[in-house]
Amino acid sequence: MYLTDRSAAPKEGAAPGRRRGPGRRVAPVVLVLGTVSLITDVSSEMVTAVLPLYLVTTLGFSPLGFGTLDGVYNGVSALVQLTGGHLADRIRNHKLLAGLGYGLSALCKPLLLLVSSIGALGTVLALDRTGKGLRTAPRDAMISLSTPTETQGRAFGVHRAMDTTGAMLGPLAAFLILQAAADGYDAVFGVSTCVAVLGVLVLVLFVPGRRQTVPTENGEVPDAKPPVHLREALALLRIPRLRALAGCAALLGLTTVSDAFLYLLLQRRAGIGEQWFTLLPLGTAVVFLLLAVPVGSLADRIGRRTVFLAGHVGLLCAYGLLLWAPDTPALPYLVLALHGIFYAATDGVLPAALAAVVPERLRATGLAVVGTSQALARFCCSLAFGAAWTLWGDGPALAGSAIGLLCCAAVAAVVLRPADGPR
Repeated sequence: MYLTDRSAAPKEGAAPGRRRGPGRRVAPVVLVLGTVSLITDVSSEMVTAVLPLYLVTTLGFSPLGFGTLDGVYNGVSALVQLTGGHLADRIRNHKLLAGLGYGLSALCKPLLLLVSSIGALGTVLALDRTGKGLRTAPRDAMISLSTPTETQGRAFGVHRAMDTTGAMLGPLAAFLILQAAADGYDAVFGVSTCVAVLGVLVLVLFVPGRRQTVPTENGEVPDAKPPVHLREALALLRIPRLRALAGCAALLGLTTVSDAFLYLLLQRRAGIGEQWFTLLPLGTAVVFLLLAVPVGSLADRIGRRTVFLAGHVGLLCAYGLLLWAPDTPALPYLVLALHGIFYAATDGVLPAALAAVVPERLRATGLAVVGTSQALARFCCSLAFGAAWTLWGDGPALAGSAIGLLCCAAVAAVVLRPADGPR
């Protein structure tokens, strides 16, 4: 069954211009936002691809120090995401908040050229994640508000596929720059800045602004809705299904090892040379790109709960391979394939499920509530995993995460079970 029942979807007050039939066409705003995300992800993933090695090998950070920065990278985004979602609903201008978020992240890229201490780096990364937190919920709200409920999975799949194209091109660009430039890391950060600015320009020029109020069937123009107040946002927590989604997202996030740590583990486990490290995210991105749309459409048909939980099973299998699989040439490909399947089955499926639970005027706030719970949990996971690696080694740390993920997935399967039984 779905993570949320179709019957829970609001039928009244739908966004103007929505298609009500079972059509397969994706709204233009989804494609434009996908283009913005594609360009921005080229910039972001160029930095993300080199950051682990840059911090651990060039600046000499310990796993605990890197885990702290990685936690900040995710934790700040979580805290700001809630604020960004509520402000977007309150001022009724999702584009403005998204634009501020993209712009702030673009401003942070050149600052990486100027800092080297853990405190300064933490501040820059926190500002970058502040931008991500501001833009995520408003952007996803624009996608969901332009798409019929029954095709939300496909729409988010299309967006995530375009987003992942950028995630695929970013590490490749970083790899080529490192091979060609004398000061490779500085060159990566500089090119990343230029690409990020381009993404902001596309958003400003081509993404529609405020939604227009259209006449009713009787020719009357409805009054503008009043601004959203904080008490209405807090009232969202009274929705049982929203609480269940937020709780399960947090529970599973507590045992989801960050991408950077997973790539470091894979490099050590498979003996991959440092010169190839930046290409590891490319493997995840290729699988995600190929599967995002078909898996999103599959979730629309067979149920978002089933697909969401299956994605975490794939991640658990990846952990198992890193822990116990024999050292074969196929190991990196299998781990990266399972990692990509995990993202294809979860990254767009979760917001698609939320779209049928949260009222339209509170859509960005509702998306932010669940996104915040998930990101805060992953922040805690990065800190705990970095500490466990430092104290006991990478193997015991990953084994603990695998056992925790297995238990949390079992709990989520029960909590998210619909009233008429699982499918």
